[in-house]
Amino acid sequence: MEVDRVNVLGVGISVLDQDQAREFLFDALRQGRRGYVTVTGVHGVSEAQNDPALRDIFNNALLVTPDGMPMVWMGKLRGHQSIRRVYGPDLMLNLCQHSVAQGFSHFLYGGVAGVADELKHQLQGRFPGLMIADTYTPPFRGLNDGELSDLQQRVRQTRPDFFWVGLSTPKQERFMAQHLSILPEAKIFIGVGAAFDLLTGRVRQAPPSMQRLGLEWLFRLFQEPKRLGRRYLVNNPLFVMRASAQLLRLRNYLPPERPRAV
Repeated sequence: MEVDRVNVLGVGISVLDQDQAREFLFDALRQGRRGYVTVTGVHGVSEAQNDPALRDIFNNALLVTPDGMPMVWMGKLRGHQSIRRVYGPDLMLNLCQHSVAQGFSHFLYGGVAGVADELKHQLQGRFPGLMIADTYTPPFRGLNDGELSDLQQRVRQTRPDFFWVGLSTPKQERFMAQHLSILPEAKIFIGVGAAFDLLTGRVRQAPPSMQRLGLEWLFRLFQEPKRLGRRYLVNNPLFVMRASAQLLRLRNYLPPERPRAV
């Protein structure tokens, strides 16, 4: 099964909903496919505008789920009425819940010290029988040779079906693309950004009403103005201008290539 994509500023956003994302990934595991999934909103698409290598990483993903409402709105405006938001934390809960009956296992990679272990405890309490093979808290820098060797050994021993990457964009996208071949025993990598912090309650989630209106960015900006100020106050207006130019056909963004099979 392949999923249609809508061209949003040259990034192919997958046209699907939560259930379709889950079934696509479960089918991929059953078929022995490997790859990575990016959970993408305005920030990721904006970062890709000046970084062709990052744009290629997005466009070679198994799925590029519409994490933010602007991705959904762009999809609908471009004729894909079935597109729905596939929010990272919700996708994680969705896959974990339904993994129990399927017997799929998970590896949690990311967060500050203690967060991955806390998330493991919470998820297994919420979904009895959920198999979380291991957790790993990486340093803020890249892994050195010893750390990479340790991670490789853990993955080799646990052979997880889902390898969750809780880093920031674009760091997590680059990590997944680089480590797909380095960690061959892990089947499907999924980059979910702040989901580790959101699901453990370290960072508050925006109310559902704000999420539906596409105002989650404003809620998060008030929480972390120094860290997120440039991301939202610069990238958001630029995205609106670029998206308007694309919709009005004032600028042509090359359509993304189909992802390569792994």
